[in-house]
Amino acid sequence: MSVNPPRPKGPPLNALRAFEAAARTGGFVTAAEELSVSPGAISQHIKTLEDWLGAPLFHRRSQGVRLTEFGRAVVPALTTAFDAMGEAVHQMRALSGQQVIQIAALPSVAQLWLSPRLPAIRAALPGVTFSVSALETPPNLARDLFDLSLFLRRPTGHAREIVLADDLIYPVCAPALADQIAAMRALHDLPLLHDALWAGDWALWARAILGRSDGFERGAKHSLYAIALEEARNGAGVLIGHDALVQPDLRRGTLVAPFSAPVRTGLALVLERARSTAGQGVLPDVISHLRAG
Repeated sequence: MSVNPPRPKGPPLNALRAFEAAARTGGFVTAAEELSVSPGAISQHIKTLEDWLGAPLFHRRSQGVRLTEFGRAVVPALTTAFDAMGEAVHQMRALSGQQVIQIAALPSVAQLWLSPRLPAIRAALPGVTFSVSALETPPNLARDLFDLSLFLRRPTGHAREIVLADDLIYPVCAPALADQIAAMRALHDLPLLHDALWAGDWALWARAILGRSDGFERGAKHSLYAIALEEARNGAGVLIGHDALVQPDLRRGTLVAPFSAPVRTGLALVLERARSTAGQGVLPDVISHLRAG
């Protein structure tokens, strides 16, 4: 008669993933954003893991959470394990022969910079499918199933990063509105437009060029840069343009830059590739097209 006793059960994989993300990113909220769940779900997963272990992983305080000594000791192995799992899945996709390129991009970059370039890339690479996901924060390419990411962010100098353009900002507006701007002081009498993601653009530009930023916080605020840009085209006000995103409008003449006064933000349009990707054979061609602009 065979004997088949029950085997000890380990903790749920989601609980391990939640703990590792919270430990690596420094909090339950940031872990929730990365894993696309609620902070409450992260907290519950970690409580489940702590109950299974019989030991606390975090000190919980009113100002946030902090790893216990036990938590700090166990997280490195989990980080290595999840990185290895992500790499294995990327390799599976690469070896499967898929010709699907998954791109993650900032919404404004996806709409205003990437999308206009995709028709020419598809024409040059007719057997390749491109899927674009608009994300507010860059993905973890070691874990998430993206082949490329495209964001306005600070470069890290990583070997798989390519800086496509430095981020320069300056005021832009419709041509009819520009006719009312004889000098920079005229900006105090005109409506200003703001984007929620880059809410400090006007203050940054004004401090760099004018030496002061008071009075530049007024005006309409929009949750999407593309909406703010459309309002600028419609003559609703003056917007701080990000050079890589407004160049097409400047070339068409739908927007003009009334002053030659660009300011560097310290950000850049950064293209990053995953270590192992699907479409390995065509990815260099895709990157070449994106670099060529």
